[in-house]
Amino acid sequence: MLAPAEESRSASRPWTGGAVLMLLVLGLDQASKWWIVSKIMVPPREIALTPFFNIVMVWNRGITFGLFGGAPEAGRWILVALSLVIVAVLAFWMVRTARSWVAAALGAVIGGAVGNIIDRLHYGAVADFLDFHYAGWHWPAFNVADSAIVIGVGVLMLDAFITPKE
Repeated sequence: MLAPAEESRSASRPWTGGAVLMLLVLGLDQASKWWIVSKIMVPPREIALTPFFNIVMVWNRGITFGLFGGAPEAGRWILVALSLVIVAVLAFWMVRTARSWVAAALGAVIGGAVGNIIDRLHYGAVADFLDFHYAGWHWPAFNVADSAIVIGVGVLMLDAFITPKE
């Protein structure tokens, strides 16, 4: 149990929860990608787990849904640089926010973004492997980082709509 002074200090720093979530997302993302790339998808194939979910190996050289995937090699470095700028802005926001759920959402987004940056640097593309489908229609493959980014952005949007304006 924290002493009153320690409790008020930790309560006044909601960014620490965001930082923990960022590290958790980053660790889960990189561990899952390592496992899929080096152990499961050797050789690459489609593994049907349920009637609506497969494990596949997709290398995304673009951004969301593979947009701009055909860009030249310089595109990879532009995406890395742009992502790093966005991560820096989000980290600044995370450290300055007074709301724990906003810090957690930002931590999830940052962790996911850093996970995808690591992929671009290491593999030249982002490793996507989660494939949901129904009646022949497939949602674009994604990964743990993408999931964390979507959930984090969703929480930020929810916060924007439900938090009273001062």
